[in-house]
Amino acid sequence: MSGFLGQVRALPLNAFLRSRPDPDYADGDDSSWISVDWPSLTRSELILGKRINVIDTGGDGPPLLFLHGLGGLWQNWLLNIPAFMGRFRVLAPDLPGFGGSEMPAGRISIQGFARVIDALCDRLEIESPVVVGNSMGGFIGAELALAFPTRVRKLVLVSSAGISAENMWKEPVMAVGRLMAVGAARAGVKQLPVASRPRLRRAALQLVVRYPEKLSVPLASELVVGAGTPGFVGGLDAVLGYSFRDRLPEIEIPTLIVWGRNDILIPVEDAYEFERLIGPNARVEIFDDTGHLSMVERPSRFNGLLDAFIAE
Repeated sequence: MSGFLGQVRALPLNAFLRSRPDPDYADGDDSSWISVDWPSLTRSELILGKRINVIDTGGDGPPLLFLHGLGGLWQNWLLNIPAFMGRFRVLAPDLPGFGGSEMPAGRISIQGFARVIDALCDRLEIESPVVVGNSMGGFIGAELALAFPTRVRKLVLVSSAGISAENMWKEPVMAVGRLMAVGAARAGVKQLPVASRPRLRRAALQLVVRYPEKLSVPLASELVVGAGTPGFVGGLDAVLGYSFRDRLPEIEIPTLIVWGRNDILIPVEDAYEFERLIGPNARVEIFDDTGHLSMVERPSRFNGLLDAFIAE
């Protein structure tokens, strides 16, 4: 396991506590994720001929599936999984070509990602989870609901791609991806170069979080370590090259749309367009002073909102 979690036994907890800069932002005064025995929850499944790495908390609770975005990996949900494990069977895969999952056999596509997630649910005997997707993961979650209508019980779109994706800044996204990849490749217990150096941290994360400097070093390390994986370029092309706007009215399940008002990667106007296209089953929640990763930047509010939505 790479990043800070791969080194957690080597770094004392007080080092994490000293790195917390803001109790009201991101992990703030919550270090619960660091004490979870993540390796015991990690499994590898052969799905459509390729290995998929997935966090599976097990248990008999209702299933809850988290899908990360472009350049991410399951660790994007570090501040959320602990809030639901025990009451839910939580799953958080690395998408094909990201994190610990192998590249798909063919060209990366949103439809292909959805097929993999459907097959993963079959393998794990998961019938109809609540699906929560951020950015590209939201795009995939919505496609899953469209292509396999009985698969998804409820849908949560967190700053989801799929509306104005063609207007995303491809060159800046690629540049940041390259910078994050360098940091991830070089990261070590004594270095964590991107996460521990404010200027590099801001350069690497300013497109996705409102206040990179307020993230703890361990959390920032986990957010950048997913970059540089082979699926990044193909994933970006998949996001930019596929549209499902005309099919969104077919989504009939309850849908919660969560957005950061200050998202500079995908504009907040897209939240309302998703709501308009999906129709009366959808509603929008906007987080002020928040960027592209609401679940990371405002985890307490996000987790409470998700909990209430699932219970409805």
